[in-house]
Amino acid sequence: MPHTLFISDLHLGAEQSHITQLFLRFLQRIAPKAEALYILGDLFEYWAGDDDLDAPLHRQITSALNTLATNNTRLFIMCGNRDFLMAGELAAACHATLLSDPTLLDLYGTPTLLTHGDMLCTDDAAYQDFRQQVRGDEWQQRFLSQPLAQRKAQIAQMRTMSASEKQRKTMSIMDVNEEAVAALLREHGYPRLIHGHTHRPGRALYHLDGHTCERWILGDWDKRGNALHCAGQECRPIELD
Repeated sequence: MPHTLFISDLHLGAEQSHITQLFLRFLQRIAPKAEALYILGDLFEYWAGDDDLDAPLHRQITSALNTLATNNTRLFIMCGNRDFLMAGELAAACHATLLSDPTLLDLYGTPTLLTHGDMLCTDDAAYQDFRQQVRGDEWQQRFLSQPLAQRKAQIAQMRTMSASEKQRKTMSIMDVNEEAVAALLREHGYPRLIHGHTHRPGRALYHLDGHTCERWILGDWDKRGNALHCAGQECRPIELD
């Protein structure tokens, strides 16, 4: 039966070689059976700019994605909060379509809204201020004008600061805000919603204004892989070893 796969939050990096190998097996054995694969953000632990495409890990991953996408599985990639600087050169190397956040699509007859998910964590005001700043054209142009090594050093500093700040934040602050979810569903006509970011996989139902909306939360790939398999009107999570 025709089906589509959704994944997010792999956080691929040189330190996570076991996740890289798991992902490569997924691309070879499971993803080719799907009509399409959607990667909804944080494919990489960080992305310093498309001029870093020649790094060994990046070349390995983009080559595998290109092989998938040129063999009848359509590939779509959305930026996350870690790799929001992915752009056209990365998409071309993967033979992928780069998606805006959010993106609404018709999935086998069901309107389905895709987002990374960080925009919904509105209780974390400090993060939302940071997100607005770094997603702006002015900040990105200034940042990308620096040498690659300098950018990577700054990213390392930001990652250290982020890890420290997380220790002081409650789990509820870093989760989605239910009112923000409801507002997004209303704005887009009460679709199904699929997102990642929170690392809290699951399913929730929302009853809004006479409509019932399904929300699927994708899991991360910290210890094992996972994906959301959607065919017809139904979606189901699958675990990957």
